[in-house]
Amino acid sequence: MKQMTEDNFLLCAMKSYDNPSCGGMEEFKEDLNRVKYVKRLLNRYIKTGNLKERLILNHLIIFYNVFETTMATKMLFFKLSDAAHPALKTFLSYLSLMPERIEGISEQDILDSDIPIDFSVAQHLRKI
Repeated sequence: MKQMTEDNFLLCAMKSYDNPSCGGMEEFKEDLNRVKYVKRLLNRYIKTGNLKERLILNHLIIFYNVFETTMATKMLFFKLSDAAHPALKTFLSYLSLMPERIEGISEQDILDSDIPIDFSVAQHLRKI
């Protein structure tokens, strides 16, 4: 699937899901909910400055362990607001998961070079 939209988001997630030990639909939903958790944590960081970097890293690592890398990145950028993209990029760069281009999000591409690094997040990650 080239373009990700709200209509095909769940189908894209299902096709890219790779968890051999998955016990059913409930476990799939739990893994997919990690997008919501990351979104909530990054939105809280944007509003309050309170960053739970280790919790975000844990959610991201688990998410990338069960979803195909390219699609996982596409799903995260699709569901998170533009305001959260710099922080997300910084986390993904730290984990060496940030691609140069994310294709097919609501008929547009996102370029790594168009998203700035969040230096506050980078500072927190350097301390780990």
